[in-house]
This record gives sequence, C-alpha cells and structure tokens, in this order.
Amino acid sequence: MELIFIGYPGSGKGTQAALLSQHLNNIPRISTGDILRAAVAAKKELGLKAKKYMDAGELVPDEVMIDLVIQRVSEPDSVKGYILDGFPRTIHQAQELDRVLLNYDRKISAVISLEIEKRKVVERLTSRRVCGRCGHLYNLLADLPPENNICSACGGEVYQRSDDKPETVLHRMDVYEEATRPLKAYYGSQGKLVQIDGSLSIEKVHAEVVHRLVKKLIELETAAKLLSAPGHA
Repeated sequence: MELIFIGYPGSGKGTQAALLSQHLNNIPRISTGDILRAAVAAKKELGLKAKKYMDAGELVPDEVMIDLVIQRVSEPDSVKGYILDGFPRTIHQAQELDRVLLNYDRKISAVISLEIEKRKVVERLTSRRVCGRCGHLYNLLADLPPENNICSACGGEVYQRSDDKPETVLHRMDVYEEATRPLKAYYGSQGKLVQIDGSLSIEKVHAEVVHRLVKKLIELETAAKLLSAPGHA
C-alpha cells in the first residue's frame, strides 16, 4: 500500500502519517524533511546542496528530491508499502514518481489531503520549537518548552528552526499555493484524493483518516474489478 499525505506545512501531516503507520502494522513513514535534515547534518553532497533552499523556505530541486525518495522506497522495509510525508510537492515530482513506480509494478494507492485555514497554519508553525538533539517538538500555544530551553526528554537545546520564522513561514505558504496545491487536482482526476478536515483534534483527524481511507480503498478496488471484468467497454 503506497500512500501520500499532502497539505500546508504545519497542517499535521507528520503526526497523522506516524499514527497511520502504527495503525497499518508500522509500514514506514517516509518524511522527506527528515531525510533532508539527516543529509544536511551528515554534510552529504545532496544535503549541502539542499540546505540553501531549505533555509530560504524554497522547494528543494526536483532532481535532488526524486533521487532521495526513490532510493528510500527501494529499501527492504518498504516492500509492503509506505507513507510519503512531504513528497511529491510538484506535479513533475508526482509524474516522475508514478513513472518510476510503474517500473516496479507499483502505484500510489491513495492521497490524503489535510485541509486547514492558512492563518491557523501560520500560528502553528511560528509557535513551534524543536529539540536540536532528539527532535522532540514543543509549541508555545499548547506544549510549552522548559523555561531554560533545555529539552525535558534528552537535555538538548530547544530552538526555533529557521524555516519556522514568520517571514519564512509566509513564503512557504506562497510556495505551497503555487507548486503543491495543484496536486489535489492531479490525484483527484485519478480518483485517489481523500480530503480531511485537519483543524480537528489529533485523535479525531486520525479516526477520520482511517475511516475515509478504508472507504476510498474499497471504492478503488471495486472500480478496478469492474474495469477488468470481461466485456467491459
């Protein structure tokens, strides 16, 4: 089962993808953000190339992202499926992903779009803080970091990522509108799009994702059987 989460940065894709991964017997959640940050930390060539785009809130070039993702979904733990979080982000990336998966006789099963108002996303992201050591997330609105900015989980330093600063967040919203939002029409035309209200509580969003995803997969399976039936025009 190959799944994709799309939505504004900060819409909850990472959280919901992780919960769905657990629900689906821990098929891997593949976060391009994590892949990129690991590459940057390791000072790999692709990571250093991507860093300047990440710091500015720009999309990393397609050729870099496609290479990283294809390498990852080709690993043994992805044989039974995976959940992509943060990829594809452009129509070109989606088309390339479809093309490569076809070579492996695989295809995207469904695409979950988390819908949330732009102002709420900006509020979420600019309030977010992260531990530089373990990655634990805090939020100034709901889950305050310790006053000394030392992570309570591991003792690492808690800080605001450069791509969570107000000016960068607003730019990321504009980039999403221009480059990523068209994916809804792309996957919608394939009958694979599932739209979920991302402003609900984490638990309610997860329940809705599971319910709507099962419904969509049954719908697609039924359609596929009808199309393959003898005598279908």
